[in-house]
Amino acid sequence: MNPNEWAAIGVAVVTLISSFALLIRWMVKSIMRELLPNSGASMRDQITRIESRLDHLYSIIVSEKL
Repeated sequence: MNPNEWAAIGVAVVTLISSFALLIRWMVKSIMRELLPNSGASMRDQITRIESRLDHLYSIIVSEKL
């Protein structure tokens, strides 16, 4: 193989690695976007609402048993 072919292979490998890294970065950002509160539409906000409802239900159950 001549140096031009080695350079082409090197560029291809670097391109594939950087594309993979950018894909991973995009996926992590989209997941983190769901885990941060944003005034009602994120998964974190929904989990917070469910937790508050469960706390209220637990208090009702405990007060009825006493």
